[in-house]
Amino acid sequence: MKPESGDKSVIRCYTLSDNITQTDYYRVSIKRVPPPHNKPDVPPGLSSNYFHDHISEGDILDIKAPSGKFFLDTKSGSPVVLIGGGIGLTPILSMVNEIAATGSSRETWVFYGVRNRDEHIMKEHLEQLASQHPNIHLNICYSDPREGMDRLVADFQHAERVSVDLFKRLLPSNNYDFLMCGPPQMMETLVDDLEAWGVPESNIHLEAFGPASLKKCQLPAPTETAGAKAINISFSKSGETLPWKPDSGNILGFAESNGIRMESGCRAGSCGSCLCAVKSGRVRYIEEPGNP
Repeated sequence: MKPESGDKSVIRCYTLSDNITQTDYYRVSIKRVPPPHNKPDVPPGLSSNYFHDHISEGDILDIKAPSGKFFLDTKSGSPVVLIGGGIGLTPILSMVNEIAATGSSRETWVFYGVRNRDEHIMKEHLEQLASQHPNIHLNICYSDPREGMDRLVADFQHAERVSVDLFKRLLPSNNYDFLMCGPPQMMETLVDDLEAWGVPESNIHLEAFGPASLKKCQLPAPTETAGAKAINISFSKSGETLPWKPDSGNILGFAESNGIRMESGCRAGSCGSCLCAVKSGRVRYIEEPGNP
């Protein structure tokens, strides 16, 4: 799509927010993003506001097929903890909808964290799922509930942030698959605390907003020896060959800093928008991308 701010096309990735058994449509849930309250001069969300202001029912959109590695293993019956923060509820909503729609009896805990009722989306829908399915345990956390406006029990169950301390108080053990999506700071804290609680890394699954990396591993620095050849990267469409250095960052950012335009969406290797062929040489990842 091409927002009115310029001729450059903008690619954005949105998580499907309905169950995978639904074959008539794809649903995404897009939050309008205004400028921050304390920074009114910052531009509002380019893509999100474009959808709200310019896309109407019946419009035709160019979309890519769904992809990525953050999804519910529907072949497994193991208990799960689904964690959403803010608009990060969308993939969690898809997963809990899938569990409900298929009649699965797997033990399911849903934790959803927002500041207060104003940010609480899909409230009635989530409450209905929990009331109709005894295996779905819904826990809503308000980090900043408003006195006289936000009602304990009726609106939320916990006046605190989603945390591992809360899990320890409610869950019978740590023997769950934990799937989470939310702001990076929230997930960094949860990942560290889950690991400290003894949850295996293989049981922690997440989807980050944008290029945020929650993995603390780093690629080893290339060995620098006298006379070593520079690492050159050639871009076939532009015909340019450029020397890459360890501080040049990933190939996408390296290309953009040198005026070479490449399609990109999530900037985290999940959506496949920047997928390209490697004609020669090898590529090493800090974390394997979600899109093959």
